[in-house]
Amino acid sequence: MQDIAAALRLGLRDALRAPLYGLFFGGVFAAGGIAIYALLATYNAPWMIIPIALGFPLIGPFAAAGLYEVSRRLEAKEPLTWKSILVTVFHQRERQLGWMAFVVLFVFWVWLYQARILLALFMGFSAPSSLEKFAQVVVTTQSGLTFLAVGTLVGLVLALVLFSLTVFAMPMLLDTELDFVTAMLASVRGVLASPVTMLGWGIVVTAVTMVSMLPFFLGLVVVVPVLGHATWHLYALAASRRQE
Repeated sequence: MQDIAAALRLGLRDALRAPLYGLFFGGVFAAGGIAIYALLATYNAPWMIIPIALGFPLIGPFAAAGLYEVSRRLEAKEPLTWKSILVTVFHQRERQLGWMAFVVLFVFWVWLYQARILLALFMGFSAPSSLEKFAQVVVTTQSGLTFLAVGTLVGLVLALVLFSLTVFAMPMLLDTELDFVTAMLASVRGVLASPVTMLGWGIVVTAVTMVSMLPFFLGLVVVVPVLGHATWHLYALAASRRQE
């Protein structure tokens, strides 16, 4: 657990040393959340909800790669320029990180599919059409509470799978020339080697992210850079330990 604390300290350090880069990539996540929420809330363009919701997981890994590259350059004492960072992110589409984006998309698609099944199973065809009515039904009816409990459990399982596959794989693909399957297997082995510590890291990431989304996703602008930089340092620490 001391390694998690150290990674968070280094992540905060990098976020403060290169604040504009963090604000930019954190803003990408915040903007995606705001766009999806706005469409869900207004329904002015319902046909855009699914494309944006499905497209966002494809963007996320590349935005995270920008944060990893900033931390890598800071650690290696290499110069930081917008051109160098954005070019690195842009070139990831030609490397294995692009396939990781599709892995994230696949898990996200499975989540959406399961959510629709659970919605139909517990709430039938009479599910409320507005977000306000839907929230009311979920927290005040037996079927809604059951839907919430089962959906949370299913989401937890999928989140653990996605976390295990990607927590080390994404920074590893930026740092090495491994294929994405090998990187995912290495990530899973890393999680299984230290399950309690990695579960603690997953809880930290989840809790901090959930809290940061409360002020209309704007907290992500600050939190995402710290977590992104910290993830890089956690990977770098694990890699150095493995070499030893």
